[in-house]
Amino acid sequence: MDKFWLKSYPQGVPAEIDFSQYKSLVQLLEEAFQKYAARNAYVCMDKFLTYGELDTLSQKMGAWLQNKGLAKGARVAIMMPNVLQYPVVMAAVLRAGYTVVNVNPLYTPRELEHQLKDSGAEAIFILENFAHTLAQVIYKTAIKHVVVASMGDMLGGLKGMIVNFVVRNIKKMVPAFSLPNAIRFKQVLAESGRLTFNPVSIGHDDVAFLQYTGGTTGVSKGATLTHRNVIANILQNEAWLAPGMQGQDMTQQKTIVCALPLYHIFALTVCSLLGTRIGALNLLIPNPRDMPGFIKELAKYKVNIFPAVNTLYNGLLNNPEFAKLDFSGYQICSGGGMAVQKAVADKWLKVTGCAISEGYGLSETSPVATGNPVTTKEFSGTIGLPIPSTEIAILDDDGNPVPLGQPGEIAIRGPQVMVGYWNRPDETAKVMTADGFFKSGDVGIMDARGYTTIVDRKKDMILVSGFNVYPNEIEGVVALHPGVLECACVGVPDANSGEAVKLFVVRKDPALTVDQLMAYCKEQFTAYKKPKYIEFRMDLPKTNVGKILRRELRDEKKAA
Repeated sequence: MDKFWLKSYPQGVPAEIDFSQYKSLVQLLEEAFQKYAARNAYVCMDKFLTYGELDTLSQKMGAWLQNKGLAKGARVAIMMPNVLQYPVVMAAVLRAGYTVVNVNPLYTPRELEHQLKDSGAEAIFILENFAHTLAQVIYKTAIKHVVVASMGDMLGGLKGMIVNFVVRNIKKMVPAFSLPNAIRFKQVLAESGRLTFNPVSIGHDDVAFLQYTGGTTGVSKGATLTHRNVIANILQNEAWLAPGMQGQDMTQQKTIVCALPLYHIFALTVCSLLGTRIGALNLLIPNPRDMPGFIKELAKYKVNIFPAVNTLYNGLLNNPEFAKLDFSGYQICSGGGMAVQKAVADKWLKVTGCAISEGYGLSETSPVATGNPVTTKEFSGTIGLPIPSTEIAILDDDGNPVPLGQPGEIAIRGPQVMVGYWNRPDETAKVMTADGFFKSGDVGIMDARGYTTIVDRKKDMILVSGFNVYPNEIEGVVALHPGVLECACVGVPDANSGEAVKLFVVRKDPALTVDQLMAYCKEQFTAYKKPKYIEFRMDLPKTNVGKILRRELRDEKKAA
């Protein structure tokens, strides 16, 4: 394939990266733990965790897991927000030879049950705030070991006790739960001191993460990411971001804002794992929706790297306190997860002096596949160029490349592309071409310089604040409501979240109200999937074979 886009690369960015320099992601992590042992790796609620401490704690935790008799490759779920326990557990699971299954802590029991059953997870680390959800479904899963953490576990003596008291008793954020065989996080650390950790032989083809996504159909599937996939994307991102830090003292530690959730592939790779590789400090924000609290945290640190989604950038810009911060350290602001809006990018540059360079990727690509040069001073409106060792093809419906400037499906080939969907060869076959390209489901146009612009979506996916929502899932669950005859859902433009979910319903029970249906949806879906609008109709547009035409409902909204 002619990689003509290489001519558009910033100076110093290589065409290829060498992922063979590490035999596993564990080797990459352990190298950083030793190299940067004295440096702070993470900070959360003013408590720092050094790379050396992360090394010691994760090895202890790994020994405890191994002592439970889990076989190499066993799946271990992590259901936590951005707290210090997360990086410890993640490193422990990987070092002990297991596979991390990242779980959104806000999942409903139905969503959690599916993911735990599908992955076959045998152990779970969960923050107590969400343990009530697990308690409702654990008996239907293969989970044998439950470790329950509290917000204050790693904050130290008195502070930890105060935080736990406030979370439990004042903010009432821990609903009652019963998990009889669960063990507390601190107890695990105490027990593990007496155990021996056994290093495990791990290679490129071992599975590091099962990253759940709707893929192209909406049934949540695990993108199977190997150690090779993730090493490759860390090194690709490092090479791509390097020019943004040129002229800077590279011996000085970088500070990365980690406000995106670590269970999301964007934060996992671009904040946590890339941060570890370069010995950065990750500033963990457990609740970025609390904008005043978030801005107070930002004020304490000289920030250098800020990966975020459009909604987060926009939220900060709309708080007058944000503009008072010191932006002199900002070197790289990368946007992903959803389209960055020009108005937001322009205002961000004006306020901070640092341009947002937009990139693109998916859970299936570990995630980054393309990016705008980080040396840019203007917003391009494109998703940029293929990053090192990556090829982008624009394909027609028959899988043939289209001429430059013509729209087609964006397909990605590179070492960061998943090996397939977990236990779903049928679904894998739908998205992978014979020559190794992953078909994204997004429609794009590539120009003569190699920059790609997304123009449409081939699939009916809805993108809410960077999270994928699949109409099939929403419709399947809503159709189970006894008062619903049929339904369809589409994405509609939304100023805050990019898109919002709109549900069209034909009632079986004429007495069914919007409020009743909203309450049902709240029970069944995590917040970003919940319909923002519900409209009752007498009927829905259909093909002559009776398939509901979502596109017609979407176009109707555009025309309105």
